[in-house]
Amino acid sequence: MSSNPSTSSTSGGGGGGSSGGGPCGACKFLRRKCVAGCIFAPYFDSDQGAAHFAAVHKVFGASNVSKLLFHLPVQRRHDAVVTICYEAQARLKDPVYGCVSHIFALQQQVSSLSLSNNTHIVH
Repeated sequence: MSSNPSTSSTSGGGGGGSSGGGPCGACKFLRRKCVAGCIFAPYFDSDQGAAHFAAVHKVFGASNVSKLLFHLPVQRRHDAVVTICYEAQARLKDPVYGCVSHIFALQQQVSSLSLSNNTHIVH
């Protein structure tokens, strides 16, 4: 799904001033200098990261996401970014329910498949 962030290495490559590769996607979108230790650099690469970050910023705000990531252990941040990106894309498509509408649709499919499978069982 296109809501997954483009990731670079977790050492900060692609941003943060450490590799000289330019700003990370988040800093590029925000039009600011990407400093060493940028909280977004490991998760939003310079190439496609700006597009992913645009939805995240619109729905949650850069400050809120940076605070959330800062308070998470480093090993859990990637999963959080993937989840945040997915929910941001879902919220743009469905501002009220977000990803819950996807979950509900999948539950409906499972329910209808369960019903159709039960009709083929001979008692």
